[in-house]
Amino acid sequence: MNLKLSLQVFLLLLLSFGAFSQKVFSPNRQIVVDFSIKNQQAKYSVTFQGKTVLASSSLGLIREDGDFTKGLALLGSSKPTLVKDQYTIRTTKKSNITYTANRQIFKLKNAQGKKLDIIFQVSNDGVAFRYFFPENSTDIKKISEEITSFKFPAATKAWLQPMSDAQTGWEHCHPSYEEFYQKNILAGIISPIKAGWVYPALFQSNGTWVLLTEAGLDGTYCATRLRAESPNNEYKIGFPQTPEVFTGGELNPQSTLPWLSPWRVIALGSLKTITESTLGTDLAKPAVKMDTSFIQTGKASWSWIIKKDESVNFETTKDYIDFAAKMHWEYCLIDADWDTRIGYDKTKWLADYAKTKNVKLLLWYNSAGEWNTVKYHPKGLLLTHEGRVKEFNKIKEMGIAGVKIDFFGGDGQSMIKYYLDILEDAAKAKLLVNFHGATLPRGWHRTYPNLITAEAVKGFEMVTFDQAAADEQPAHCTTLPFTRNAFDPMDFTPMNLYKVPNIKRRTTSAFELALSVVFISGIQHFAEAPEGMTHVPEFAQKFLQTLPSTWDETRFIDGFPGKLFVVARKSGNKWYVAGINGEGIAKDLSLDLSFLKNKKAQLITDDEQVLLKESPMNISNNQTKISLKANGGFVAVFE
Repeated sequence: MNLKLSLQVFLLLLLSFGAFSQKVFSPNRQIVVDFSIKNQQAKYSVTFQGKTVLASSSLGLIREDGDFTKGLALLGSSKPTLVKDQYTIRTTKKSNITYTANRQIFKLKNAQGKKLDIIFQVSNDGVAFRYFFPENSTDIKKISEEITSFKFPAATKAWLQPMSDAQTGWEHCHPSYEEFYQKNILAGIISPIKAGWVYPALFQSNGTWVLLTEAGLDGTYCATRLRAESPNNEYKIGFPQTPEVFTGGELNPQSTLPWLSPWRVIALGSLKTITESTLGTDLAKPAVKMDTSFIQTGKASWSWIIKKDESVNFETTKDYIDFAAKMHWEYCLIDADWDTRIGYDKTKWLADYAKTKNVKLLLWYNSAGEWNTVKYHPKGLLLTHEGRVKEFNKIKEMGIAGVKIDFFGGDGQSMIKYYLDILEDAAKAKLLVNFHGATLPRGWHRTYPNLITAEAVKGFEMVTFDQAAADEQPAHCTTLPFTRNAFDPMDFTPMNLYKVPNIKRRTTSAFELALSVVFISGIQHFAEAPEGMTHVPEFAQKFLQTLPSTWDETRFIDGFPGKLFVVARKSGNKWYVAGINGEGIAKDLSLDLSFLKNKKAQLITDDEQVLLKESPMNISNNQTKISLKANGGFVAVFE
């Protein structure tokens, strides 16, 4: 009997006893996924450079008409194939992206003979898998539970954000992904909030960094999270809470067949690997067909962030349009209650005025139906397709460039449909969209390029309200590039350079300036007022006037979650290097900027007397020394 025939016989014997194991390798063979069927259950594990990153973890789902978590048998598997994808995108860490992975499909059946495929794609920066029900049906199938898990070895550390309970918070506005990350905790600790933990979830496992998220979410599935409890370091997929629905809509996943689940995404490797990874968009659906000529990234002035409700008036908005024009920023946002405080007619006048200044206006809306009690308006105009078409066409004719829509109600399947319906209708009206009080985008900005940014973060707004949030900001901001902002644009609304009324800001002015480069957002809404900018040196104003809003390339330089982040971003022929110190101690950095050797730069750092100071900088060797103040920062522009 030859070797090939012997292997076939061995495989048949294994299958007859219900046991099977198959490895899927990354193209560079550093990452290995071991898929197995043991005791009629589907399992997988992951190793990186020979070390266990995820121990044996569970796969499967329960449909109301069939259990796909037990009684499973292998029908066959595809041959490993190499998949490649190339795409362009304007709202993430690089503009031209190539994705390469090894793909293998395992075909299963359950005890009743119903079929389930599990699709793995393993790239050099991580693992992704999803479920596929290949059969056909006209009746709707419903998933009641997904048992997918991620089992980490003992002593794994975690950086996790609790998920807010639905219908809690101010005016019942939760969940909105607006809690602080718990940093460097032991994996397995129960979430302090019963709703669980949000994505992206960061772990340090056996010397390897792991970042969990999901992608490819469409209207046939709910958004998920990690469950609150993780016994023995095993985190399981959790579904939304009961109130997280569009009024009268679906909560948990339901669809006809065939049916694809979202991707479960595991970026892994060094901190450099996960911060430079693009898996969150690599695995999102390609861009839908739309006219993209209206899509322009940029910066925006915004009165409400510092001056609150009373700033939403004609004169202040005109001042902020002038402010945006002076700073060469592309947009000005008018916030809540503009429809009565200013009115449609005067808002059109402001849009016309802004156009003469090469500035475009963005308008705020309340998404809310019955899921919150927020009184801010315009409210209720976007709940139906007909309503959206009417309102979107109306403001487009007024010259409005985009909308900021706030106070969504959670992650149920019907609420996910609502997000996507808004994006589709806004695209037809050629409007940009910014979701606030909202879910994590999960790569939607690739599928719908008019999704210019989204909040889903405890942003600078909270600093303006709460000294405790201001105290936490340095550590918070140095955690976000490794977590929330790793894959999706983030409307943190950063950069207050002068001062915040009634709050003692803990970050330095150079820290705040650096956030304009550190954070990624298609439109960066800056939290500085015209009056505050008069205190900022002219060289720093010039920096902000010429700062790009789309990046061609990103390189991680140095950092650790909650302590330090240094990054280099390229736009055209210029490199922008920025760093922020998340701790209340001064630091002397030694950075490898050898790829910028012999280039000249202007370095902006903190100054006790005039907020910021500028000095020339040369890279002449492999290690560059930069000193950071406590909670301080720097930016440098290389040409």
